[in-house]
Amino acid sequence: MHHFIQGCINITSVLNMILIRDVVQQAFTTGCLTVEAEEQLRQLLKTKYDLDDLKAFMRLQQATMEGLLRQESRDLKHN
Repeated sequence: MHHFIQGCINITSVLNMILIRDVVQQAFTTGCLTVEAEEQLRQLLKTKYDLDDLKAFMRLQQATMEGLLRQESRDLKHN
């Protein structure tokens, strides 16, 4: 008889595999910051990140403030 132990995946471990700069790059590539990406960023910003990630996040903020990127959550609020 075989016993299988199912491990739980800690969400922090999964998020640590994703970098803030990757989420930011995806937003720039598509021209849109999705609601899902915003939530990913909120979670990632609670973890340790490096200077490159911080710079990427600041570029993202600047681009959304200047209207260079569409922010899905703002579109949903205005509909």
